[in-house]
Amino acid sequence: MCEILRISRNSYYQWQRNSNKIKISKTKILKAKINQIWIENRKVYGSYKITKILAKAGYNYHPSYISRLMQQMGIRSQSKRKYVVTTDSNHKYNISPNVLDRNFKVEELGKVWVSDITYIRCKNRWIYLTTMINLADRKIIGWSLSNDMTVKNTVYKAWVKARKNRNIADDFIFHSDRGIQYAADKMTSIFNTNKKITQSMSRKGNCWDNAVAESFFKTIKCELVYRTYFNNFIQAHQEISGYILWYNTKRIHQTLGYLTPLETERRLLKNKIKRAA
Repeated sequence: MCEILRISRNSYYQWQRNSNKIKISKTKILKAKINQIWIENRKVYGSYKITKILAKAGYNYHPSYISRLMQQMGIRSQSKRKYVVTTDSNHKYNISPNVLDRNFKVEELGKVWVSDITYIRCKNRWIYLTTMINLADRKIIGWSLSNDMTVKNTVYKAWVKARKNRNIADDFIFHSDRGIQYAADKMTSIFNTNKKITQSMSRKGNCWDNAVAESFFKTIKCELVYRTYFNNFIQAHQEISGYILWYNTKRIHQTLGYLTPLETERRLLKNKIKRAA
């Protein structure tokens, strides 16, 4: 090759040494970017999501290569853990039909909200997280953290916050499980007096009917709750508040085409304006 190209062997070996140095330098830079993305996203992203973030910045690599680099660096996404969701559906209140019927693909903001309540350990007792999720952009539009499971401090408080943050469509659906907090008079009276609202409930013992809300609780527990010891209610509220802010504005979602809820919200609003024009 050297003879054909008319270059000396010394020139060739010098080029080879410089190429290896450049390759090592590029790998160091890439590892630094991987580590930065991993840390900025609460150390929960795996190779696939990190690959997507890198691609947005113009660095195109295969996920298997990023995975190999992450193994060399000794970093990985958080392991999944199982958790138990309990719902008190043994009550005297009426049960609404399952109007949503697992139709989780929605393209209009304010069309469908899903909600659920979960238990979180705080030192030696339980506290309760209630969330309202807009299906179109998967954004947490309202939530509450309480020391008890009363309707006032769980669903009602989260509902009030959600209504301040997001308008509802004329044929709005509010979906939840059959828990007493959702079937109680305080909430059903709100839903029944507003003609825009249709209340929907999951079938008995079927968690898949409320899969989006269940999925969020699995995510927040794997990415925050199981990694944090909450000493008191104030600390728990601060940590969860910070996580939900990150979740809404920074965390990419596979179901959203690896966009964040905020990016999806802006896209849907832009499309709505275009249609109106």
